[in-house]
Amino acid sequence: MEPKFELGETVMTWYAHESLHPLDVVQCLNRHVHGDWGELCDDDMKANDRALREGSRLLSAYTDRLRTKFWIITEHDRSSTTVLLPSDY
Repeated sequence: MEPKFELGETVMTWYAHESLHPLDVVQCLNRHVHGDWGELCDDDMKANDRALREGSRLLSAYTDRLRTKFWIITEHDRSSTTVLLPSDY
């Protein structure tokens, strides 16, 4: 399956880097780029599907194997993607 969009430069906040299991981050980045938005409500998933068509920001939410919740956000112009904890926002 082809990716639905480009991630651009991929960065991670310091707290996310220190808290998350790296293999889970890689797997979830792959899910994100293929349109699997993780643990979002239906309205947020639909908003992401619209954002793919309209060029808006994309947000996914996941939980790693240590039960740490984290987000992946790709900017509207697809120039960058950030992995962060909700507390980093």
